[in-house]
Amino acid sequence: MHTFGMVHTKWRFTVDDFEALSTIVGVLKELDSDAQKRVLQSVQAFLGVTPERGQQSPNGTLPFSEAPYDQSFSRDRTVSAKEFLRDKNPITDVERVTCLAYYLSHYRDTPHFKTLDISSLNTEAAQPKFSNTAVAVDNARKLGYLVPATKGNKQITALGEKFVDLLPDREAAREAVRNFRPRRRAKKQKSRKE
Repeated sequence: MHTFGMVHTKWRFTVDDFEALSTIVGVLKELDSDAQKRVLQSVQAFLGVTPERGQQSPNGTLPFSEAPYDQSFSRDRTVSAKEFLRDKNPITDVERVTCLAYYLSHYRDTPHFKTLDISSLNTEAAQPKFSNTAVAVDNARKLGYLVPATKGNKQITALGEKFVDLLPDREAAREAVRNFRPRRRAKKQKSRKE
């Protein structure tokens, strides 16, 4: 095992590896800790390098699988709609619509979609038929998971994405929704003059 500073590694370094590491560490030393993490995570996402689940980061504090960065660069797009829904385990029609919208947006590069797209993807995912897809889509809109887009299309909202990201942990997803929605101010009652 070779050491580089405080970082122990199980890999054998070639001269090229060592030079690359020296250059990277030299550049990163100039940044603060948060910037170092952001840069490392962004490079990892950009290159599609994802350590095995549970593997510790070099400083041994944060499992890479819990790294708080957008994984859109490295998202595994080979996951089928059926697998995605199995993993997310939606229970209600609204949850299923929101998961399908998420899948269309993130796995099919279809951020704007019609109700028919949701219905077709639902069939592809071998899910039970919606009793009324339009009603389920409208209910997802009413809850703030979808919003209208151009030309009669819909799109998933940030709230909808957050909800799906946290599934299948339904309690965490509901808590995120409660915290995400702005509190409405109570309307002041106008006093009537008699």
